[in-house]
Amino acid sequence: MRFRYAMVCSSNQNRSMEAHFLLKRQGLDVASYGTGSHVKLPGPSAREPNVYDFGTPYKQMFDELRRKDPELYKRNGILQMLKRNLNVKLAPQRWQDNAADGVFDVVMTFEEKVFDSVLEDLNNREQSLMKTILVMNLEVKDNHEEAAIGGRLALELCQEIEGNETWEDTIDDIVAGFEKQQRRKLVYSISFY
Repeated sequence: MRFRYAMVCSSNQNRSMEAHFLLKRQGLDVASYGTGSHVKLPGPSAREPNVYDFGTPYKQMFDELRRKDPELYKRNGILQMLKRNLNVKLAPQRWQDNAADGVFDVVMTFEEKVFDSVLEDLNNREQSLMKTILVMNLEVKDNHEEAAIGGRLALELCQEIEGNETWEDTIDDIVAGFEKQQRRKLVYSISFY
């Protein structure tokens, strides 16, 4: 393993966790995070989401939702998603609170506002190491089907990056090749620790 990866979405539930699961299964050094103020999961209606604090164990969410309405949360895929998540890590973590987790080489986000939040947070941190970090955004809708596709694409992209000695020299070619092959736009920026 050459590089350390972070997968980031809003709530550290669906898109980032699908990618985390796939990268971890392939032996890459990966962590995942959310950038929202709370963790939100669909509820009985759009106006009634289930809201949790970051750090609430996935198992606790799973047990609560299974008690509330097992049919609803099974039908909408939330219980299956939480079961996958609790087999990957204990609880959702917030990107802005991750400084103690060490540095990453590559951060992959799945939504433009998350990409902006990660860059803003990195720019507000003390940049004493002057170590480069690649922050990329692959736009992925927040549903189970798109998260599965986005996770596979994130894995493919990270494996391509992993196959190089340094990403700094090859990132333009990697992005151009990915965009051509997948017909999906990638946005990226370079920041520092």
